[in-house]
Amino acid sequence: MKDKVTLTYSNPLSVQFGDPYILLASDGRYYMYGTGAGAVDGFCVYSSDDLISWKSEGQVYHGNTPQSWAVANFWAPEVYEKDGKFYMFFSADWRYNPTNEEENFRIGVAVADKPTGPFVELRDKPLFDPGYPVIDGNILQDENGKCFLYYSRCCYKHPVESEIAEEAKRKGLFSEVEESWIYGVEISPDFTQVIGEPVLLLRPPVSLTDKQSEWESRSVTSGEVNRRWTEGSFIFKHNGLYYMMYSANFFGGENYAVGYAVSESPLGPFKKADNNPVLEKNTAKGGIVTGTGHNSITWSKDRKQMYCVYHGRTQKTGEERVVFIDKMHITPEGVLVVDGPTTDIQTIE
Repeated sequence: MKDKVTLTYSNPLSVQFGDPYILLASDGRYYMYGTGAGAVDGFCVYSSDDLISWKSEGQVYHGNTPQSWAVANFWAPEVYEKDGKFYMFFSADWRYNPTNEEENFRIGVAVADKPTGPFVELRDKPLFDPGYPVIDGNILQDENGKCFLYYSRCCYKHPVESEIAEEAKRKGLFSEVEESWIYGVEISPDFTQVIGEPVLLLRPPVSLTDKQSEWESRSVTSGEVNRRWTEGSFIFKHNGLYYMMYSANFFGGENYAVGYAVSESPLGPFKKADNNPVLEKNTAKGGIVTGTGHNSITWSKDRKQMYCVYHGRTQKTGEERVVFIDKMHITPEGVLVVDGPTTDIQTIE
């Protein structure tokens, strides 16, 4: 009988992804997708047997072709294995832009026979058009066979009245505050169309006395930018409850952080957790990590250990977003805990 091998690593990884997403495929390997890492008008993928040593598999999806609806700003790919195929959900600028919008993002789907591609778009247009720019598509395949799409409405041209906006105006910081909100909608099992109307699930707090208001408003209250984000959702089911992780604050700043909300139904209502944020910068505690956000989760191969996969920055990495992987768990009381951000030696068994 072989002795159990304990592997070690330290954050950040050498992979320069934003919005990292890891698929544990049926072939027993991990595949990491994300924004950047040298991809031109598309996405790259890395593969690993152990979550520590990652091999570049090159660019696996190319947009901005004559056949593609997507022309620029390729962001946040997530890949799902279903019936022997691999489906990539991603965000990009839509070629169709009659009103010349600065932000014209939509969500599309591409399919491949292998997790290393090549991925080809299912259709020559986005999955759907809600009439406003959307990003960060995330999928839940529930036990009853139903599927749900979650996404973020962009802040663009979406000023929202709130006590936070009123205070920002009163202090002379910003004349208005735009917000992004997370929606959910049922999607056909073949991933070709949405079913019904989107439902608003999460948004930034309206009241200054809301427990979530301080951490979700830091980009505004610090004078950094006149936007409050609720984006980068990742949903999973645990003990009959639906846990939705999400990111708030400016994705390019040090205050980017992660919280979560819980519901008994895939389309809500969701209640934000009292222990938010569960992942944030650690510089106030003597650490070197800032800008932690847009996470996904993956599992050890024996399904016993959950891992939070996210991007962050350090002084050494500068503005470049790099990947972190930290252990996470849910307590017997249902509280989600991320053991990070870490930069010391970690173990994977």
